[in-house]
Amino acid sequence: MQVALIGIPWDENSSFMRGAAEAPPLIRAALASESANLWSETGIDFGATPIFDAGDVEPVSGAAMMSRIAESVGALLDQNYRPIALGGDHAITYPVVKAFAKKYPRLSLLHFDAHPDIYDEFQGNRYSHACPFARIMEEGLVERLVQVGIRTATGHQREQIERFGVEVVEMKDFRDDLRLEFDTPVYVSFDIDGLDPAFAPGVSHREPGGLSTRQALNVIHRLKADVVGADVVEFNPRMDSTGVTAMACAKLLKEIAAKTLLAQGA
Repeated sequence: MQVALIGIPWDENSSFMRGAAEAPPLIRAALASESANLWSETGIDFGATPIFDAGDVEPVSGAAMMSRIAESVGALLDQNYRPIALGGDHAITYPVVKAFAKKYPRLSLLHFDAHPDIYDEFQGNRYSHACPFARIMEEGLVERLVQVGIRTATGHQREQIERFGVEVVEMKDFRDDLRLEFDTPVYVSFDIDGLDPAFAPGVSHREPGGLSTRQALNVIHRLKADVVGADVVEFNPRMDSTGVTAMACAKLLKEIAAKTLLAQGA
């Protein structure tokens, strides 16, 4: 079992600001930076157990890109990799999860974010980065969706959450001892703006009151589940003048990658 990185440099469906498409090479550079090392906190050395880098999906426009993402991730799954996608904006999660659902008929999704991203449509776009979880739930791609860090839910999104039976841990209700358990394979989608902007300013939508990096890591470490893949999305390098957000992305990537190699979240 090996982790594979796949870059998806695409932000065509961003509603407010472009720039997330520039993130994959900077996350890779942060992961390889000599300022840190390749050991996870759980004791896995990615120097000795390298992460395979599948390169980037060549961007095209519209539905053709959605298909290309799903096919590229599906090819890695067919080779028994556990893929981690580097976005890009959150619109990439829908085609990525579509590929995962073909391999894992019983799949759950753990989603870290400031925003529920479950609008039926946003600014006339049903494939906006504000809508991926509506598409995922409509198509029954996952059995269970748990969202952590939410602090911007609108009335419409609350209706969608109720409609689809989403489990939401809003930041106002977050407890440091949160422990999540799943009895199905789990895909983790981490929107970096789930972190408070004090820890990750390099995002397009800065929403105060979020998770600390340590709180997010603790949820991941305590997670009891077979994590089969993930994405890290919505890092916008244009907003990251010091590089601190790139390092936060790399840290989360490393710890999630380690989790995929630990049987049943042991």
